[in-house]
Amino acid sequence: MNHIYPIFDKMLTRADKEDLLGQRGLMIWFTGLSGSGKSTVAIALERELQKRGLLCRILDGDNIRSGINNNLGFSQEDRVENIRRIAEIGKLFVDTGIITIAAFISPSNDIRRMAADIIGHDDFVEVYVSTPIEECEKRDVKGLYAKARRGEIKDFTGVSAPFEVPEHPDLSLDTSVLSLEESVAMLLKKILPRVERHSGNK
Repeated sequence: MNHIYPIFDKMLTRADKEDLLGQRGLMIWFTGLSGSGKSTVAIALERELQKRGLLCRILDGDNIRSGINNNLGFSQEDRVENIRRIAEIGKLFVDTGIITIAAFISPSNDIRRMAADIIGHDDFVEVYVSTPIEECEKRDVKGLYAKARRGEIKDFTGVSAPFEVPEHPDLSLDTSVLSLEESVAMLLKKILPRVERHSGNK
């Protein structure tokens, strides 16, 4: 019976996944008004990290709202549930060693604190894209601010619903002042020391 081996009943750990990938998992959570540049900076950051051989996954409003959260609206309760689910998904990615980039308005300190609590504060980097609302309105590619000003969109953050400035963000980026390259360079300086892992696999 030498060919029978004991069954290993333990799942592989986060460290096992990180060793395989040669990197550390981390959540980079972008918050800011609609049109502030969250998604633009997130996409550019993902490209720069990939160039360095680091595996990333972006979670943003469009791909989450159209899929896993397509049953949620924009009431206060649904906004909280939207972020709760995103944080739970993000935690799974981070625990798999993937650098996860979330780009959501997430308008209150309470809602962002909930996300950090779920993911783990040691794995959570809060980035406030602090572009002024005047600049966000100028960009307004989708015409959302104009509709909100006309009362066609209810509970629109920055117009008819509040946005709370983060109390202690890890980084603030005003994209009306900083170029995309400058914003990404600041992010890389903050993030790379936390995600790079020297491994025999890399």
